[in-house]
Amino acid sequence: MKLCSACLLGIRCRYDGKSKPDKEVIALSKKETLIPVCPEQLGGLPTPRKPSEGKGAKVITKSGKDVTKNFKIGASQVLKLARLLDIKEAIFKQRSAACGCGKIYDGSFSRKTIKGDGIATALLKKNGIKVMGEDALQHEK
Repeated sequence: MKLCSACLLGIRCRYDGKSKPDKEVIALSKKETLIPVCPEQLGGLPTPRKPSEGKGAKVITKSGKDVTKNFKIGASQVLKLARLLDIKEAIFKQRSAACGCGKIYDGSFSRKTIKGDGIATALLKKNGIKVMGEDALQHEK
């Protein structure tokens, strides 16, 4: 059993109200139990919502609103769920300010990436949970 970014499973929870289904993740869901989570929704943000990117230690919307608190609340809820279900691994959406693993958008809203983890990914890793981006599934074949 693993946690999984809900958008990768086809759930419409992204900032733009859409999903980002990933065929490798969906194929895995037929063999393994994947628990869908969206840290941004769990943090109280609506869908759709303004796009957000990390800027230093904060998460800011494109219009300049600080939503760091929402992202931290959502991350703690994801961790709570992982502990409740004794989950040790997660597959998260790459580049996201919440779920990014290894690379996240740089905060300029120009689609440029920098090295780093999203808020939820960082919290899970800090608590011993292995997190991988969806691209890692292509490398596991």
